[in-house]
Amino acid sequence: MAAPLGGPGRSGRRYRPMSEINVTPLVDVMLVLLVVFMITAPLLTVGVPVDLPETEAAQLTDRDEPLVVTVDAEGKVHIQETEVELDRLAAKLRAIMGAREDTYVYVRGDRSIAYGRVMEVMGALAAAGFDKVSLMAELPSAGGAQ
Repeated sequence: MAAPLGGPGRSGRRYRPMSEINVTPLVDVMLVLLVVFMITAPLLTVGVPVDLPETEAAQLTDRDEPLVVTVDAEGKVHIQETEVELDRLAAKLRAIMGAREDTYVYVRGDRSIAYGRVMEVMGALAAAGFDKVSLMAELPSAGGAQ
């Protein structure tokens, strides 16, 4: 006589795969990714560190990637993160912008440099034909004015 295989408690039913998805590991991975992005997002600001002056003006909401010219505390001029001489600034910007004439150029100037140095940069941009030039500043902190 033949006995059914499978031992006690099994009534000879065949194995059926489970049809539900276990989403717990997916949620764990997504939460870790969320934390990583929350930590790294503030570090993705434009390169050269400057101490911007504060202003009460409203924040700009532009969808295009801005082209940023920075004057650091030593008076050196940078396009994005690349240092450039003032006399070559216009040529470099034209090469970067290409045929796009509607791109804004934002000028960031450290608060410790002379006002005249920022005006030299803005004058060079205006002389080269860039008419959409704006100055950048920080919004005041919540603790009050300094």
